[in-house]
Amino acid sequence: MGFHAKHDEDFYAWAIEQAARLREAAASGTNLPLDWENLAEEIESMGGRDRRELLSRLIRVIEHLLKLELSPAEGPREGWKRSVRQQRLSLARLLKDSPSLKARLDEVLPDAWSGGREEALMGLECDGLYDQDLPRDCPYGVGELLDPAFWPANGHGLR
Repeated sequence: MGFHAKHDEDFYAWAIEQAARLREAAASGTNLPLDWENLAEEIESMGGRDRRELLSRLIRVIEHLLKLELSPAEGPREGWKRSVRQQRLSLARLLKDSPSLKARLDEVLPDAWSGGREEALMGLECDGLYDQDLPRDCPYGVGELLDPAFWPANGHGLR
């Protein structure tokens, strides 16, 4: 597979591979007048952007799924559902553009859970729910977080 094809098919994998190749070229003593290490870091950070986006979108999905599951409030539910649908669509596009990020889902889930739980807690405190009322461990699997048909049951009988 050519570089251009790989760039277009899986940007994250391409960026990580190119950063490694730049570092190899620098170590081999190539005498082109380039700032090899900083070039490698910049390209690597471009791939890291996709990983950060993956984490950010998972945090938002977790936050709003927790609110949908635990909150007794009816008013904001449609907004939370809309947010989850939007984030899932964006995640699907991101994973299509950089398929190698799928292998990172389990790796980022603990941070996504921590961030999503923290964000949800800030909002749920308005409903009288506190840290001890939220699950300690993530009740959702990666498949559920990405599944457009998955919605947790609400503990207050709301839809």
